[in-house]
Amino acid sequence: MKQKIMGWLLAIILGVTIGIIVTPMVSNDNVYSQLEKYKKVFGLTVKNYVDDVDTQKLTEAAIKGMLNDLDPHSVYINAEDMRAVQEDFQGSFEGIGVQFDMINDTITIITPISGGPSELLGILAGDKIVAIDGENAVAMNRDDVPKKLKGPKGSKVSVDIIRGSQTKPLNFVIVRDKIPLYTVDASFLFENSDVGFIRVNRFAATTHQELREALTNLKDEGMKKLILDLRGNPGGFLQQAYYMAGEFLKAGDTIVYTQGRRPEFDEMMRAERTGQFSNLPIIVLINHGSASASEIVSGAIQDLDRGLVVGTTSFGKGLVQRQYDIGDGSAFRLTVSKYFTPSGRSIQRPYEDKINYRRLFGRLELEEGANIEHALETVRKEFKDQKITGKDSSNYVNMEELPIHYTKSGRTVLGGGGITPDYIIKSDTLTDLSVQLRIKRIFYEFVNNNLRNGEDVKKTYGKDFKAFANDFKMSAKMHADFRKLAESKEIEWNEEQFKIDEDFINAEIKGTLASIVWGTKERSQLFYSTIDRQVKKALTLFPEAEKIAKLK
Repeated sequence: MKQKIMGWLLAIILGVTIGIIVTPMVSNDNVYSQLEKYKKVFGLTVKNYVDDVDTQKLTEAAIKGMLNDLDPHSVYINAEDMRAVQEDFQGSFEGIGVQFDMINDTITIITPISGGPSELLGILAGDKIVAIDGENAVAMNRDDVPKKLKGPKGSKVSVDIIRGSQTKPLNFVIVRDKIPLYTVDASFLFENSDVGFIRVNRFAATTHQELREALTNLKDEGMKKLILDLRGNPGGFLQQAYYMAGEFLKAGDTIVYTQGRRPEFDEMMRAERTGQFSNLPIIVLINHGSASASEIVSGAIQDLDRGLVVGTTSFGKGLVQRQYDIGDGSAFRLTVSKYFTPSGRSIQRPYEDKINYRRLFGRLELEEGANIEHALETVRKEFKDQKITGKDSSNYVNMEELPIHYTKSGRTVLGGGGITPDYIIKSDTLTDLSVQLRIKRIFYEFVNNNLRNGEDVKKTYGKDFKAFANDFKMSAKMHADFRKLAESKEIEWNEEQFKIDEDFINAEIKGTLASIVWGTKERSQLFYSTIDRQVKKALTLFPEAEKIAKLK
């Protein structure tokens, strides 16, 4: 017996010893050999290549190539781009505080940022910057403008500005300051209603705080229903999506969970408390540009039957990245886990073909109409009909391969192809005429030049935006002048296309005036309440939203 015990002990000791020796060989030797391979190629290239080698450029190319072999969202970010990323996600930058555009090769202020140093000095929308620190700024490269205007808080920059019809420049010495970058870029109550509207453009460090302030303000104004617009929102901080969703859910509701190859990346995220707006009827708007954190919020609302999701199918990104700083100002993002909505679905599209992935192939696109029950028979029939009618089925997913999941009340939802809305409402498509008018910035130039940067509007309406919204109309002369300006910019005027897009064109001109005279909030209110067909449809769907959430 003693010999058997000794034999077992020897076997265990031998096994542990072999494990200690072999494990590093298995797990590390292959890594080390690959590193040695790279080191050898890199060294020989630097030593023997026919021309001088930029070693930093070579290393960055190698990193990019390595990450590119993984998934579309594992990426390298160089030091210069990293600074912009940090500003975007931190929710602020240091500079003079203006939004600008290049119109006729001139830096034109679209709007001074509220509370920023430019606004406090009296710089106005429509002002044209012609010199920066004594250097001619006309025809300056667009990418160089931020480099000239941004700078450390407390530093100064001198700008010469031409205002309106004046010919003599006004000189402003601006002391740079910290400028907020808002992620809630529209928040208002629809006129003569109790429906609030909040648009969030990305998920940064300040998003939840901004959302809370917007919700509280709208509630004080009488909001009893909400449209949350996440269209075109590419995502951002997962934690901010968790906080946002929590405002509308009950304590204990699962919002999202993540699973990775390594257990430290596994996380279950549930609402810790009942949100202040957990009984507020809600409709979430999404489209093909709604990704990642936007899909976490809309997926939770849908899976928990908390409200309606309206619009078109989302992007389909179900991967979570962690950012690692490299040490020289650059960084890389590595996919470390997948996230799953409360019903257990991953909405990640196949990404082996990265070109088609970026072209949005693999999304579950359906025809317009109600999809509230997400009936598989209807969805499969649509997919079959698309094939029969000769549509390019490479844009569509294979219905038979999509995993089936169920919402809290038992409705069917599918994984793998993005978040498919409960009501499919297509967005308006613009004619080529309107596209060209936008590309060549005709709207801003028309308002600046032909409408005197809103000076007549200011005299007529003063501070009364409501009167402007109700009463201002484009005259026949304005239309004729607008066409003349467009044609002078080599835009071929198509009267048939103008008639199709007349409401949009009028709204763009009116909205541009509103942003100059009042601000971006008023511009948004005009646009979304008058010509946005997805918003218009959403406004009619609150009885369904209340019914599915069992709020009545």
